Amino acid sequence: MIQMRAHRRSGLTASGALVLWCAWLTGSLLAAPVIAAESVPVLRATLPNGLRVIIVRNTLAPVVATSVNYLVGSDETPAGFPGTAHAQEHMMFRGSPGLSADQLADIGSVMGGNFNANTRESLTQYLFTVPSEDLDVALHIEATRMQGVLDSRQDWDQERGAIEQEVAQDLSNPGYILYEKLRAAMFAQTPYAHDALGTRPSFDATSAEMLKSFHDAWYVPNNAILVVVGDLDPAATLEKIRQLFGAIATKPLPPRPEFRLRAPHALSLQVDTDRPTGTQMVAMRVPGLHSPDFPALEVLSDVLSSHRFELYGLVPQGKAVEAGFLLDPLPEAGLAYAEVQFAVGQDPKALESEVRAILSKVARDGVPPDLVAAAKLQERRQAEFQKNSIEGLASDWADAVALYGLDSPDQDLERIEKVTVQDVNRVARKYLDLAHAVSAVMLPQGGGRPVAASGGFGGQESISLGEAQPTELPDWARAALERLDVKPSSVQPVVSILPNGLTLVVQSADVSDTVGVYGSIRNRPEVEAPEGQQGIAQVLDPLLAYGSESLDRLAFERALDEIGAEEQAGAEFNVQVLAQDFDRGVALLADNELRPGLPAAALDVVARQLAQVVAARNRSPGYLTQRSLRSALFPPDDPSLREATPESVRALTLDDVRAYYHKVFRPDLATIVVVGHVSAEQARSTIEKYFGGWNASGAKPDTDLPKVPVNKPGAVAVPDASRVQDYVLLAQNLALTRSDPDYYALELGSAVLGGGFYSTRLSIELRKNTGLVYSVGSSLQAGRTRGAYFIQYACDPQNVAKAANIAVQELHGMQRTAVGADELQRAKALLLRQIPLAEASVEGIAHGLIERRELDLPFDEPTLAAHRYMQLSAADVQAAFQKWIRPDDLVRVTQGPSPH
Repeated sequence: MIQMRAHRRSGLTASGALVLWCAWLTGSLLAAPVIAAESVPVLRATLPNGLRVIIVRNTLAPVVATSVNYLVGSDETPAGFPGTAHAQEHMMFRGSPGLSADQLADIGSVMGGNFNANTRESLTQYLFTVPSEDLDVALHIEATRMQGVLDSRQDWDQERGAIEQEVAQDLSNPGYILYEKLRAAMFAQTPYAHDALGTRPSFDATSAEMLKSFHDAWYVPNNAILVVVGDLDPAATLEKIRQLFGAIATKPLPPRPEFRLRAPHALSLQVDTDRPTGTQMVAMRVPGLHSPDFPALEVLSDVLSSHRFELYGLVPQGKAVEAGFLLDPLPEAGLAYAEVQFAVGQDPKALESEVRAILSKVARDGVPPDLVAAAKLQERRQAEFQKNSIEGLASDWADAVALYGLDSPDQDLERIEKVTVQDVNRVARKYLDLAHAVSAVMLPQGGGRPVAASGGFGGQESISLGEAQPTELPDWARAALERLDVKPSSVQPVVSILPNGLTLVVQSADVSDTVGVYGSIRNRPEVEAPEGQQGIAQVLDPLLAYGSESLDRLAFERALDEIGAEEQAGAEFNVQVLAQDFDRGVALLADNELRPGLPAAALDVVARQLAQVVAARNRSPGYLTQRSLRSALFPPDDPSLREATPESVRALTLDDVRAYYHKVFRPDLATIVVVGHVSAEQARSTIEKYFGGWNASGAKPDTDLPKVPVNKPGAVAVPDASRVQDYVLLAQNLALTRSDPDYYALELGSAVLGGGFYSTRLSIELRKNTGLVYSVGSSLQAGRTRGAYFIQYACDPQNVAKAANIAVQELHGMQRTAVGADELQRAKALLLRQIPLAEASVEGIAHGLIERRELDLPFDEPTLAAHRYMQLSAADVQAAFQKWIRPDDLVRVTQGPSPH
């Protein structure tokens, strides 16, 4: 199954703040039951009103994901109004008859805040991931919204500002701009000539009545598919769906647009980028998801993306920094393109010629048969691995049935199994049409130097803030808010320390026939790199991809392909395999991690390219924004301000790299987490077999950052000509560490302030009431020795200070007045429900266990945290904000146009 490009997705949850510190933890020995899964068939039904229902049971965690898929998107929007479907998606969160926007926001936050929506060309999806006990609430919401929406003029006038900020956000992304130029060229005079985002002028001309009409025409049960996946009773779930959705009336659907694709023409496109590397693309139009050739195109894309294929071979030759092939399908047609990244100073035209020569050879001579076999094996492995995430499995099912038009995700695999080498070569000859290909390039352009910003936080401007008011909830939702309890975690690992000091954590899970091995070595390059060798960790990472002492790069990649494994070595290392290949997968991982090849020829290539990338990075607006923030928060001699330069990278020798490797890569600083279809005994035996001989010498290196004095207030503007809006960070440093008891009170208060959607104070003021931003969030980051507090948003330049003023006043408000009982209850419910949601995927389980180990927290810390949240009072939150938060010491860093 291919990974779909992320199309128009509305980020209805607050984005995380810039993370400046790694988190490290350790834990205690615990008993470990297996997370069991009963194998049951998928339950399918079609209600009399035409609603298709698919229910899939997965018992990885007590969590359920719902996906309501309306078969309508930007394709069906009125001429001249490309964002109508996207706008209606937003307005679905502005209330329905019997369910106000405030109620919906409160309920969503109470259930964990993990709700979202996604508008594509032919599909609009509404997504909830909730604790299993809240499934009834999620279904009530979706049934209410299917029956009708308010789409009031007042609500649209407020939401218009937020959605136009989303437009500005995407127009500040050079990659998005280039992709839109590609679409316009390839799909001229069809609905695909634009994506689902929409434009400011079209939104200004859109009325609430137009949106209501769009909803009434298309949001009907006979145009929808409901997918429910997770730890549930399928029969009881179907009965509840019948009760809630069965009476919604069916309607005849309007006609859908016709597609008349014109022949593509060769074209060259270019945009500037603020990134430190350039991107060269060679794009061709290919058939869409409904074409019988699509399965063979999937396999062709996998082959051309293989690290054993010639396209990726440009990387070890030093001609590219990264290379791959992507397939971006839409229902009626699609794009396929080779994409290579290059360092500043390289000639993109020469690189384009290399790429075209490689693709021409494929079209002429075909592909290696062994790479076709490897691609099909990878697809089989991926089909099994999709069961390792409840939310991901729901997404896979929704895409398969609503977008691909298949019966199930497995049907795609069945089609791929039938693909032959001859099929792949045939579609390569037919669709790698370089005579009509579009060349698109993003050229790096450095930004100006950061400057002190004028105006601070808006001077003496005073803004009257509304007060958060308790919201009366419907009867079917009130019980969810009132229920505050601590559920036993399904994650209870077996922990052991091997004789060489390595910590092994095993969590058995039987939801799929797979095993994932995730490793982490406690390290901090800014502290451990010798003086004058800054950048050495960045050199070591790509060198590890060159195989081991016994297997060179291609031989190692071939060994991985033989078992369909995905593997990566480094300070963060992992391998994912089918359970039958667990032993071989661990053997390969250990061979790469403990005996890396580190060839001298590869060092020459990597160091030369990295020096070019570092030179460009150090001038790029994104990097300058991060560095400006660190410079404002920390003293000049702080290790986090040690900077790699082209000179420091070029001076590195192979002896330097090997010495750094032996210093940092040691078992007594390493944690390995094994999650999957494996017993604790088998996992320990296998890990000890291959990692037990790993030994360290000398004292452990220091991996902690020093404590720092409190920062002074300031404002810095980083110019970025590629952005039309400003990205804004408000931050202060903290002496608070992750183990400090006050952490939980601050985290609870942060949830009140900016931890969810409409129901948080920042979202109410900055998005819902004023439309100044598209999204805003607050984030507490705490490590082993220090922390920081962030508020993050993006807005038009003229609104930077106004929005910052509101945020500062809200922080003062948290200190002056205790939060209300309703707000506190809602924040507690949010944090308690986020605990099981974080354990609803194998990867989430593994990373959570590693994080707790690295931060020296007990492995059952989430349960302990839940009890702590239950005990906290409004006075505790107020006291923590008074003690730790310094609103008048915030640093403001902006990236984009000069704020005014």
